[in-house]
Amino acid sequence: MKAIPVALLVAVSLTLFSLSQNSRSIPPQMVHAQELRAQTEIGSQPRAPDPAALQNEARQLATLAASIPPDLQNVNKGLMSKDLIQKLKQIEKLSKQLRSGLAH
Repeated sequence: MKAIPVALLVAVSLTLFSLSQNSRSIPPQMVHAQELRAQTEIGSQPRAPDPAALQNEARQLATLAASIPPDLQNVNKGLMSKDLIQKLKQIEKLSKQLRSGLAH
């Protein structure tokens, strides 16, 4: 009769011990975050923005932005340019590139 409570006590002790060992491990999300942080810290030195590239992107952005009002006038008439959405996406992309280039 004493063998069952002793065996039960051993089983519970081993279970608690294994759970305590697992609680010390780092969750996979944290491991991934730590790896990304290490890569970012090691591999990225702040670079000075390339003035020529920024100027080129600004010119492209201005050209695209200037082409939007006539396209919108056509939309008001019921005619939509097939590349209007693509132009707006390109404007967004160029804007983000300029913003990130200036932030560094």
